[in-house]
Amino acid sequence: MRILFVAAEATPLVKVGGLADVVGSLPKALSELGHDVRVMMPRYGVIDAGRFSVATAIDDFNIRVMNTTKSVSLKVTELSDGGKVYLVDSADFSGSSEVYGKDALKRFFLFCRAVLEILPKLDWQPELVHCHDWHTALIPLWLKRNDYHYASLFTIHNLAYQGPFDDKFLSDSGLRRDWQSRPANVPEPPLNCMSQGILWADMVTTVSETYAREIVTPEYGERLDPLLRYRREKLLGIVNGLDYEEYNPATDPLIPANYDCSTLDKRIANKLALQKQAKLPENAEIPLIGMVSRLDEQKGLDIVAESLDFLLHKTRAQMVILGKGIEYYHGLLKQAANKYLKQLAVVIGFDNALAHRIYAGCDMFLMPSRFEPCGLGQLIAMRYGAVPVVRRTGGLADTVQDLTQNLGEGTGFVFHDYDSKALVTAIRRAVDAYQEKEAWRKVMQRIMALDFSWQASAKKYESLYYKTLELKGYAKSQSAVGLSRRFRRD
Repeated sequence: MRILFVAAEATPLVKVGGLADVVGSLPKALSELGHDVRVMMPRYGVIDAGRFSVATAIDDFNIRVMNTTKSVSLKVTELSDGGKVYLVDSADFSGSSEVYGKDALKRFFLFCRAVLEILPKLDWQPELVHCHDWHTALIPLWLKRNDYHYASLFTIHNLAYQGPFDDKFLSDSGLRRDWQSRPANVPEPPLNCMSQGILWADMVTTVSETYAREIVTPEYGERLDPLLRYRREKLLGIVNGLDYEEYNPATDPLIPANYDCSTLDKRIANKLALQKQAKLPENAEIPLIGMVSRLDEQKGLDIVAESLDFLLHKTRAQMVILGKGIEYYHGLLKQAANKYLKQLAVVIGFDNALAHRIYAGCDMFLMPSRFEPCGLGQLIAMRYGAVPVVRRTGGLADTVQDLTQNLGEGTGFVFHDYDSKALVTAIRRAVDAYQEKEAWRKVMQRIMALDFSWQASAKKYESLYYKTLELKGYAKSQSAVGLSRRFRRD
């Protein structure tokens, strides 16, 4: 198959969140299965021009967008692993140091229009266009409206971010006609980009099976649940994988001591180094809890803040928290760190090297999310032997099984209710269990032996791609070569 991924970000070119990890890793796993997979994204000013050399694939052409004319071209770069990335080049992206920012809606509207114009011009023709999150959600709509014959798949990475707009934008953008022409039995979609990807893509996926079930309910549906229930038969959850080359404690260059499940004694050096860097007492016997997270309500910071005094006062545990988010939580965490100098260290911002050291040095990894589409933190933590403490929701429910009392079965400490009492109970269970050294070591070995690599998920996507192509009337063996003239009705 020839598959084009379209997304706002992708490693190694630019990363803001977990979306970049997926778009950077899944194409590699699909390529290993024999498919020709390429990525298309904006050419941001923050992309390292010295590291990623580009060639021109399509010369400058003009696009009419929002009553203005924009000049666009297409560049291409080849990654060290051989993967090709197309870069949509426009001053709106290359002239900015931000990936998102305040003009994100207009910029990604331009991006979607540019992709639509570029597709039939490509000398390489995909059979399927795989769009990711709201930044690309208008593409399935316009593929249908323009009678392009590419199959389309739309993946929801986080339903909370939808690309909302108002009635004026609906008119100025020319989208009003599309809004009025939806099928009569379709629930009226909210004014946002995400709704159109859900409505018009041939198939819709999200990043875990549990999250796929959750988002059709009012509690998790973010006002899009009526539309998701309408598309329920075309909605599927596939859990994200992990890049095992990047996240490998045996070879990770960012941690002080490399180790694997057969050399866990070496891991203690990472814990002591983390305690030293965090300016906490260096003591291998003290349970150390790590957290690498966006600091907002989705990630459970409200119940973490409510719990800190009790946890740090009643237990011997230490905590290291790394992240950035809402200023309110920055202040609360800094205040708590000043109060508990020997137990709590807080670093506001993102430091990739420190993140790796937290995974490799903490005993437990905390993810008390209100909702979690998939989550990569718990997968990385288990890969590094840190036992997760999580709330049972979304991808956390799919990837972490509650440990039994004797620690003989299970992979982490799971709580159900979203409140500080349930969180405290789970952490106290973990702190108490940590004293059972032999049983704890076996838990570490068990979770490090789990396979959350992309290979299994890639095979599920492969099957779904074939199904999607068959829905469009293509045979599995049919090639897209030579079909470009038929992808658009003249």
